[in-house]
Amino acid sequence: MTSPQPTYGPQFKGFPAGGAPLTREEIPAQGWNLLRGDLALPLAVLKRSALQHNLHWMRDFCAQRGLFLAPHGKTSMSPELWRMQLDAGAWGISFATVFQAAVGARHGVPVLLIANQVIQRAELDALALLHAEQPGLRSMFLVDSVGQVDAIEAWASGRAFRGRFEVLLELGIAGQRTGIRTAEEARQTAARIAASPVLQLAGVECYEGTTAYCDHAKDRATVQGLMDRVDAIAREAIAQGWFAHDEIILTAGGSAIFDLVAERLTPDLGRPVRGVLRSGCYLTHDHQRYTRYLCCVGERLNLRETLRPALEVLACVQSQPEPGLALLSMGKRDVAYDLDLPQPVWRSDGRGGVPQSVPPHWRIDALNDQHGYLRFDASAPRAEWPQLGETVASGISHPCTTFDKWRWLPVVDEDYTVVDAVTTWF
Repeated sequence: MTSPQPTYGPQFKGFPAGGAPLTREEIPAQGWNLLRGDLALPLAVLKRSALQHNLHWMRDFCAQRGLFLAPHGKTSMSPELWRMQLDAGAWGISFATVFQAAVGARHGVPVLLIANQVIQRAELDALALLHAEQPGLRSMFLVDSVGQVDAIEAWASGRAFRGRFEVLLELGIAGQRTGIRTAEEARQTAARIAASPVLQLAGVECYEGTTAYCDHAKDRATVQGLMDRVDAIAREAIAQGWFAHDEIILTAGGSAIFDLVAERLTPDLGRPVRGVLRSGCYLTHDHQRYTRYLCCVGERLNLRETLRPALEVLACVQSQPEPGLALLSMGKRDVAYDLDLPQPVWRSDGRGGVPQSVPPHWRIDALNDQHGYLRFDASAPRAEWPQLGETVASGISHPCTTFDKWRWLPVVDEDYTVVDAVTTWF
């Protein structure tokens, strides 16, 4: 089962008012150019050249290490971007909820890795229904306690469920997110899964992303300690016969220090191992938080170039009420602010002028629902002041919480002509 192809129309912010609905294939023929002011701002846009670079960079990174990629689809919740990732060689797509996974399955994603615990009865109902609709679908989710297994079995008994769900044993880090904390709990939970008539243990999962500090020694020590635990429980599970399949899945990898876990995802266990990275933000990257992390990755791997920012939010200077302050038509409804505030990167006159770098004294220091506070040095020459009506593009920090504010995002070429578009399904 697949969802119908979406149409783009005036129900999307930034789409021309009164315009007829369009299919994705019809978008490029419109000839819209954002430097010329053809679409209303604010508008989040994706740069085609950076998307393609990032797709190929991560594909090559995984191929060189014998790894598989199941990028986090929750980053964009965009079926068009998932398809790009799958076409570039991704094995599957990761999700955080059964709802997200169902969106993926209904848009043709063949392997769903739900990197979270599934325990609610309503979610188990939905997952069972999804497999009934698509018998060839493969999915797996995380288990981190005997209590979760008990809850799943109680649900299965009440529903007379006769299938079996594939699951991954999750190991966690003290003080961080979900996941088993001790070796003994890991052994008990793995054995309990293996004995369950409802579950099959497919592998071991962990997530290291919350421990990233851009400190090489500290990051490496944390990752090595975590992956030592993954290795130990995997070997014990083999010895005890707890794994359901000959091939074992080992998966980790956020978007910050994935290079360190990549070193430990294909150990020699005497059995086939499928090492799976789940980095999600790599496709669009960002201008701040992940740029700093990837500088550290580049240093560790001695790389001249890593990923490129592909996501920008364009806004209009709508007011310049006092020296040193301009208001942009962009606020919390339009751009991420959970990690860092947006960063102005270029300006254009809004009438087709070539983008110019913004003066170094420009900064955004606050956001309201619909306004961005652009501060600048009032003693600077007038040419360096923001001008009414001009376009200001900002780089973002953390793409996940920018995507969820948009139902569509135009894809632009180097001249900011719209050449494609994608939808989101949050």
